[in-house]
Amino acid sequence: MDKRSFLKYSSMLGLAGLAGFSALGKLVDSVADMSPEAVAKNEDFWETIRQGYKLKSDYINLENGYYCILPQEILDHYIEKIREVNMHGAYYMRTVQFDNKKAAAQKLARVAGCKDDELIITRNTTESLDMIISGLHWQEGDEAVMAEQDYGAMLDMFRLVAKRYGMVNKIVSVPMYPKSDDEIVQLYANAITPKTKLLMVCHMINITGHILPIKKICDMAHSKGVPVMVDGAHAFAHIEFKIPDLNCDYYGCSLHKWLSVPLGAGMLYVKKENVGKIWPLFGEDGKKEDDILRLNHTGTHPVATDLAIAYSIDFYEKIGAERKEARLRYLQNYWTDKVRNLPNVVLNTPSDKSRSCGIANVGIKGMAPAELAVRLLKKYKIYTVAIDSAGVHGCRITPNVYTTTAELDVLVKALTELKA
Repeated sequence: MDKRSFLKYSSMLGLAGLAGFSALGKLVDSVADMSPEAVAKNEDFWETIRQGYKLKSDYINLENGYYCILPQEILDHYIEKIREVNMHGAYYMRTVQFDNKKAAAQKLARVAGCKDDELIITRNTTESLDMIISGLHWQEGDEAVMAEQDYGAMLDMFRLVAKRYGMVNKIVSVPMYPKSDDEIVQLYANAITPKTKLLMVCHMINITGHILPIKKICDMAHSKGVPVMVDGAHAFAHIEFKIPDLNCDYYGCSLHKWLSVPLGAGMLYVKKENVGKIWPLFGEDGKKEDDILRLNHTGTHPVATDLAIAYSIDFYEKIGAERKEARLRYLQNYWTDKVRNLPNVVLNTPSDKSRSCGIANVGIKGMAPAELAVRLLKKYKIYTVAIDSAGVHGCRITPNVYTTTAELDVLVKALTELKA
């Protein structure tokens, strides 16, 4: 389809057209003969996708890493399900609640590439991974390996477990510009001892966007008899992969990030052989030790969020995992390539394009990250988040599929002017 025909077709769809997933499917069909990399650069295609979102016009949102705004179609379905649950009340909660959650988990397992009995829906990454950290049978002197760049909530839980059981936390620091995968793998390998009971690693470091060689790390750790827990908060539905291919033992993520599920949904994968090794967060009687549902009892919770997962998966799959990853990587490289060599501009993300995707972190020499964030918002109407820890000093930039290159041009202009 040539550009003129594409523009005519996409304008016919417009905002109203994207009110239905069938229309989104037709839009995607129009670029079916293009490579993901070619679609990534097609601003007309992504502008039509953008029309499916309701966005605030008073600032440019480049902080999608915390919570990805829902497309209007998913939001409408979610609100519909809230009304439906409210209308049925206790009848819904006592009858089909658990069957519906199971169906959502099964659909999620298909996307993750794992078995149905290895995955549960949680409320977020913190709950998922803290359940593993607190649920292992720790003894005094046991060791855990992690990085200072890991997410604070998990580091806090490890500190709490150390205080409670007398286990020891060994913390490494991941190099920002590694020479090879082996450098990273060896970093973790050097920290492992016969006392190591668990290794935690980020699939994508949240403060820099650095993608780590998870399978190589898992293979190394397993060769030493150490299980691996992966923090996939920013990787799932951001980059394409299947969890079993990583060879990890545990994997947790937040679905309200890159899968664009409403707030309050996460996921936990536990390799079948490890299910019985974890103490549940809350007591759950009557289930077998190897039944992963024994880890899924959290009491009454907003069940409409579970129901929205299916719609988010449909949206993700209609766009296409490869297209989404290619677009996010293109957007990141679009602006980082323009500022990487500017004097006084510091990019806290690997220059090797295979080691990152949509997320990057940028700083200005001599300017505190908090000040940079304030200036970007007040002067340029760009919303970001300041990062000032673990050797990373800058603002995290996280675009989404609705982000335009014109918006990123504003960021480039801002950094160009602020670097002086």
